[in-house]
Amino acid sequence: MSTGDTTSPAARGTGLLVALGTAVFGYALMQTVVVPALGLLTRELRTTPAWSAWILSAFLLSSAVLTPLLGRLGDMHGRRRVMMGVLVAYAVGMAGAAAAQNIGQLIAARVVQGAALAVVPLSMAILREALPRERLPFAMGLVSGIVGAGGGAGLVVGGLLADHLSWRYLFVVGALLASLSLAMVWRYVPARHHDTSGRLDVLGAVLLGLGLVAVLLALTQGPSWGWTSAPVLGLFVLGVLLAAVLVLVERGRAHALIDVGELTDRPMLATHAAALLFGAGSYFFYLGMPLFAQQKPGADGAGFGASVTVAGLLMLPGMLAIVPAGAAVGRISASLGSRGPLACGFALFAVGAALLALGHASYWQHLVFYAVVGAGSGLVMGALPKLIADIVPLARTGTANGINNIARTVGSVIGSQLAAAVIASTTSGRTAVPDSAFSLLFWLGAVAAVAGVAVSPLAVRRALPPVPHAQEEARA
Repeated sequence: MSTGDTTSPAARGTGLLVALGTAVFGYALMQTVVVPALGLLTRELRTTPAWSAWILSAFLLSSAVLTPLLGRLGDMHGRRRVMMGVLVAYAVGMAGAAAAQNIGQLIAARVVQGAALAVVPLSMAILREALPRERLPFAMGLVSGIVGAGGGAGLVVGGLLADHLSWRYLFVVGALLASLSLAMVWRYVPARHHDTSGRLDVLGAVLLGLGLVAVLLALTQGPSWGWTSAPVLGLFVLGVLLAAVLVLVERGRAHALIDVGELTDRPMLATHAAALLFGAGSYFFYLGMPLFAQQKPGADGAGFGASVTVAGLLMLPGMLAIVPAGAAVGRISASLGSRGPLACGFALFAVGAALLALGHASYWQHLVFYAVVGAGSGLVMGALPKLIADIVPLARTGTANGINNIARTVGSVIGSQLAAAVIASTTSGRTAVPDSAFSLLFWLGAVAAVAGVAVSPLAVRRALPPVPHAQEEARA
């Protein structure tokens, strides 16, 4: 914004929130919008289910590799500048996907789109540097809630577009959102001077990227290659070895991408563990609920035989519950402490998951019980960036949130593959997924949430003397 801008601080803060909310919503929407359309894409592009699965996997792998690098670039050279570059790349990736003529072109476009995950940690860093401390819990919780709502909305929007229009409109909508976000970020996000004396840790980025690719590739290909096959076991071993080398290399570097001290700090480890558990738990519902809704009732009555659109709409109350729950993080923190929202969120998630495991034969049960899961999700998503802001200095906010989003991405892959394994193991020789498989998926979601409750007390705010926001910003 220009220095002559006479807009009031409150109006600028509102514009900033709307701009960042639009950007993260666009990313989150496209993370899941293709899920309801995977079968359609397989048919339209004349490919196999194994190849169409890479439409999701390529996006997740690219996100995990690029996010910490882009977060670090934002910390060094300005979050607004890097975010605008990410949004340009995202829009190009969307346009490329909309014009794709075969599965290879679509997968390549999804790789480019993966850069968009960086808008989440960049947004958290921008909020921390641009807003007064007292507004941060609400703002971070709101933006985090929008991320969750966007993921749920993707299932609804994807179903509507897949049912009534061409699959290409999935990506046309994404391109329009990316373009709108770019214009709003340019208008409302302030440009700030950053210290560019640090160096980009290319070696650390390469080691982290290769390690993540090895582990995530093993997780995504495990069901088709075999979990005990030499390629899968070799990839897991390679991932562990690269992680060990990364720790050794980063320990002695002045401008390390990964701060080893942060990773050995109990509160930071707890927030990353919580993100991983949340990512895994969420995908049991993302895959299980639409499948149950669309399946024609089998011998045991499992399924509604609903359309893709109706399957998505059944998750709408849960999606809508995420945003107000995320925005309530600040008030809950003031009453229960900074750990309160995380523990309460996981507890609500566990209750909703258990209720769905016990009863999911009626539409109302999906609508009501998943709304409880959604409320818990909003609290967890709003609590994580606030806990990170309590732990790391302002100058590393983007990088630390990027690592946290990677943990959630890895959890998402673990959850999706566990869900696929449960479904595959119970459908051998069957025409429909049995009701027991869906119950098991929802119980697994509850188990992940209970583990999250256990982790929450470890995410303790480090005892630091209060620092005025302006002084913190100047010091960073």
